[in-house]
Amino acid sequence: MELDGRVAVVTGGTRGVGAGIARAFLAAGAEVVVCARRPPDAALEAGRRTARFEPADLRDPAAAGEFIDRVIRRYGRLDTLVNNAGGTPYRLLGDADAARHARVLELNLLVPLTVSLAAYEHLRGARGSVVMIGSVSGTRPSPGTAVYGAAKAGLESLGRSMAVEWAPEVRVNTLVPGMVRTERAPLHYGDEAGVAAVGRTVPLGRLAEPDEIGEAAVFLASPRAAYVSGASLLVHGGGERPAFLDAATVNKED
Repeated sequence: MELDGRVAVVTGGTRGVGAGIARAFLAAGAEVVVCARRPPDAALEAGRRTARFEPADLRDPAAAGEFIDRVIRRYGRLDTLVNNAGGTPYRLLGDADAARHARVLELNLLVPLTVSLAAYEHLRGARGSVVMIGSVSGTRPSPGTAVYGAAKAGLESLGRSMAVEWAPEVRVNTLVPGMVRTERAPLHYGDEAGVAAVGRTVPLGRLAEPDEIGEAAVFLASPRAAYVSGASLLVHGGGERPAFLDAATVNKED
């Protein structure tokens, strides 16, 4: 229970990766508050601990500030902010207008900045940390989710600059997941056979589970990472299996 007595906020924490992060923080002993526009489908629990849900539309700076104020009024402190809220539909650049692309940028880059600024003084007082949730889409070409990838690349850059400006009181790191098996995985990869086929393209042979991403986030927020700031931690199972390895295997069999 290395986070016993600490308070963590997970934005977009009601499902998918966010829910896995919330469960991991609960298991580590933290009081956890998740926020989103809609409540979770079921209580987020780990052992006998349950996350608290607070509704908020974090695209509104005033709503973000009010949300953080509610957390402080209830718990009296804030130790960790996990900026997880984000996402995008698959859409080629030419198939959407500038306004739609701007909304993707807002959700994935400006919202984390807005919430971080609202939480800064409280995190500073607790000598806490911020964990940005990035994506491998921000580290390589991302056709179909190009603006999302650009936002996630910007989020890593923002995190590195925040780590310098806010040191030594607040540590800031970025967790960079690869493909994760969430409730939405079938929308991207098809049926179970499709999910398994995509998993085989990862060197570790499968997609990550949301709770595994959560464990990495707990590490970055914990005392074990006390000297880790301005870092980007890849949690992607080894990345993508290079195509030449498959070609070499085929040639060898021939």
